[in-house]
Amino acid sequence: LAAMRRREVYATTGPRIAVQFYGGYGFTAADLTAADLYEHATAQGVAMGGSLSGDDTAPTFIVVAARDPAGANLDRIQIVKGWIDAEGEQHEKVFDVAWSGDRETDPEGKLSAVGNTVDLQTGKVRNSIGAPQLSAVWQDPEFDARAPAFYYTRVLQIPTARHSLLDALALGRAHAEDQPDTIQERAYTSSIWYSPDGGVSR
Repeated sequence: LAAMRRREVYATTGPRIAVQFYGGYGFTAADLTAADLYEHATAQGVAMGGSLSGDDTAPTFIVVAARDPAGANLDRIQIVKGWIDAEGEQHEKVFDVAWSGDRETDPEGKLSAVGNTVDLQTGKVRNSIGAPQLSAVWQDPEFDARAPAFYYTRVLQIPTARHSLLDALALGRAHAEDQPDTIQERAYTSSIWYSPDGGVSR
């Protein structure tokens, strides 16, 4: 209940993916190896659900994710940014900040799909792609100190069998009618909020 009051909570679409998300100023890659990441990160910033404000420097974020121990590997970590511009218009943009394998983003910043190892005859998935853990330190490259904004993390699994395929297989069918066979389960964190009017709050 205390965590919910702090908005320091996250959700998944089913798998027990674990994710930590912190925001602050001046985080570096070395912070990822802190012995007590929570204490270290919140000493100079905030956890998910917290607020940042009043700094002309772009905030930096730490995100660490681990797969469900009994589930599929992870595809990527994304940070979703929403903001309001000077004209009062709302915007949203998704940034890929960490991913499995040796994929590279294209000139437009898009990351290729991770692949799909689901056996459509059994519904089982091979963990031959993806990663058991992913982490990153990320700084907003499009930061505007005057614009109120929020940031949250989205963690994607590699594709697994969707319930529609599993139901079809149980009924002796090859596919479910008009339904996808696979799905990328995910986790979402609470937002970290930025406002231009000074201070750091938890």
